[in-house]
Amino acid sequence: MTSTDVLAVMDGRTELPEPLASMAPDDRAVLAGLLEERAFPAGSCIFRAGSSADGFYVIVEGDVRVEVERPAVDSDTLDTDGTLGYSGPGSLLGELAVLDGQPRSASAVAETDVLLQHLSTASLQDLLAREPRAAAALALALGRDASLKLRKATDRLAEFVVPEGRDAEVDAMVARAQVAQASFADWSESRVDELLTRLAEAVAAQAGELASATVAETSLGNVTDKTAKNWLASMGVLGSLVGRPASGLLRTDEASGVSDIASPVGVVFGIIPMTNPVATGVFKALIALKSRNALVMSFHRSCAQVGDALGRLLQDTLVEAGAPADLVQWVRGRSSRTKTARFMRHEGVSLVLATGGGNLVAAAYSSGTPALGVGPGNAPVLVAADADLDVAAAAIVQSKSFDNGLICGAEHNLVITGDRTTAFSAALERAGAAVLTAAEAERFTAAVVQPGGRHFSPQIVGQDAATICELLGIRRDFDIRVVVVPVEVDLDSAYAGEKMAPVLSLFTVPDDAQGFVLCRRLLDHQGAGHTAVIHSSDEELVAGFGTAMPASRILVNSPGSFGVCGITSGLDPSFTLGCGTFGGNSTTDNVTYRHLLNVKRLARFREPQSG
Repeated sequence: MTSTDVLAVMDGRTELPEPLASMAPDDRAVLAGLLEERAFPAGSCIFRAGSSADGFYVIVEGDVRVEVERPAVDSDTLDTDGTLGYSGPGSLLGELAVLDGQPRSASAVAETDVLLQHLSTASLQDLLAREPRAAAALALALGRDASLKLRKATDRLAEFVVPEGRDAEVDAMVARAQVAQASFADWSESRVDELLTRLAEAVAAQAGELASATVAETSLGNVTDKTAKNWLASMGVLGSLVGRPASGLLRTDEASGVSDIASPVGVVFGIIPMTNPVATGVFKALIALKSRNALVMSFHRSCAQVGDALGRLLQDTLVEAGAPADLVQWVRGRSSRTKTARFMRHEGVSLVLATGGGNLVAAAYSSGTPALGVGPGNAPVLVAADADLDVAAAAIVQSKSFDNGLICGAEHNLVITGDRTTAFSAALERAGAAVLTAAEAERFTAAVVQPGGRHFSPQIVGQDAATICELLGIRRDFDIRVVVVPVEVDLDSAYAGEKMAPVLSLFTVPDDAQGFVLCRRLLDHQGAGHTAVIHSSDEELVAGFGTAMPASRILVNSPGSFGVCGITSGLDPSFTLGCGTFGGNSTTDNVTYRHLLNVKRLARFREPQSG
């Protein structure tokens, strides 16, 4: 498409920015000769926040996402919505930095394949010298466009700051959920279990397709492991639900005469992260329906398409099983902070089940609606003096490489006594980990840690270890599954925090006692309440570790990713892991259907005990 073509497009499309459309035809003709065509594939960065302006763009084809950077690579921020908005054909892009001469205030990323027309700052200077009238008209047009964007931003901000207004879509969805839940509340246990089985089987049958769609949309993780995760969240979780009583009389304690009677909470609003959209979505659907609640899901905007696919699959299966379709609903398209806030504050929503970034979980807790939230992980792993190094290394590599390190309950920090560091490093390499030399660690840090040293680059999140190493020239004679970086203890360093990538820090301590101290310091720094791991056969040492760690899940000789969700441990199968008051949550449990019940106590009269 030529510059003349783009002006024809601009003349013929109503979505073209009005300010440029107001320029005189002669001025627009001058502008046409300066425009240069540029193409960007989906997912590529057009410009970054903080960079100097090299000109502005006109979008000809495709959609562009404008966002602020998420500086930290951890689960506390990964699912935080940094998107400011989307721009389509006919929109201007990047003109603010051209007008004020300041660094760009936001990043622009190609949401789809995009075709742009670019006017460089050099061409603008040339235009000013040769055609001052056209340059003045362009400056006025750019100023008007900036003004319109400011007005829209102000309107969005006002809506977000004061979200108390009604939203017809939110009201309608909650009302439908309430009607569906009321008609579902008296279903028998066997009928509910049959429904859950059909839902789990439907998702398991498409586990691979949904995994492929997730990776394609989010560019996080890998298809093989996401397929396994989707199967575990459906069929694996199903096995923990079928046959368990979840309504009416649950039990009677003969000694006290107290009976437990279960009632559903009503409508549950479930927030779904981009890291595990299908697994978390089907998990929340199964536990919500087991406890006879209705569920409304809100998917992170970066996984909206696969969220739609999962929602349709669940609803179609509900209808086929004779259940109300509105038992499971989801926010269609790209959700907004305002809409999410209105759901969380809606008087018809009984409980918020929040899985996502820390800001989002905090908003759930402050919404005024009862909420269950989670916190970030940063699991320290004490490889004790008596640990079998090869067994421990194999478990760690298997866990941290799973889905390219996206499981928040995976290992993040390895702690080993100094006299065993060399042997442990060799065991890690035998298991498939690249333990970096000092020179490699320096090169790796320079490439993946952001300026200031506190945060990793978002570009490594959920990416394959072998690919990262290949790009940096780090090679081994085996397939690299995990990167291990030996570092000094520095809580201000990125290496002391959660790493949502197949990357581990390796810290050396004098003895197990100092290992306890360091593991606690790491949890206090980040990840308090989530998970800690110990490799040891010394039961006294294990018991002491469990007592000392401020963590809700303390795993013994288990791969972290699989132990936290009950695959290689006796914990309840779950994809929503509470962190207790250690981490600002209301429960330390692996959240399951029992947390979505109101349990009433029927207490019979007893004669007071004398004396």
